[in-house]
Amino acid sequence: QVQLVESGGGLVQAGGSLRLSCAASGSTFSDYAMAWFRQAPGKEREFVSAITRSGPSSYYARYADSVKGRFTISRDNTKNTVYLQMNSLKPADTAVYYCAAGSSMADLRSWGQGTQVTVSS
Repeated sequence: QVQLVESGGGLVQAGGSLRLSCAASGSTFSDYAMAWFRQAPGKEREFVSAITRSGPSSYYARYADSVKGRFTISRDNTKNTVYLQMNSLKPADTAVYYCAAGSSMADLRSWGQGTQVTVSS
């Protein structure tokens, strides 16, 4: 099973940017679909973005409507890392962000501990 460690969270003003990283170990990274979720205080965990595992040509990415056009997910299989570039951040983006991995976007079984993102107004 893959182990996941998130980093890159912090405090940023509205309109700013952050890049989250999720480093994977313990298994073949390219075999896994990867995803980001977030959980704000008092709310349920929600989907943010996901990217397919390595394919013959390119990757397919999905985004929640709330982040589409502002966030970009990417992966670097040479570094066993998935990234979430977050631009034009809003206070509503404040949450703990979690990285997840699985055999597909619909079967995410490994989770990281999370990294806090706080966006001030």
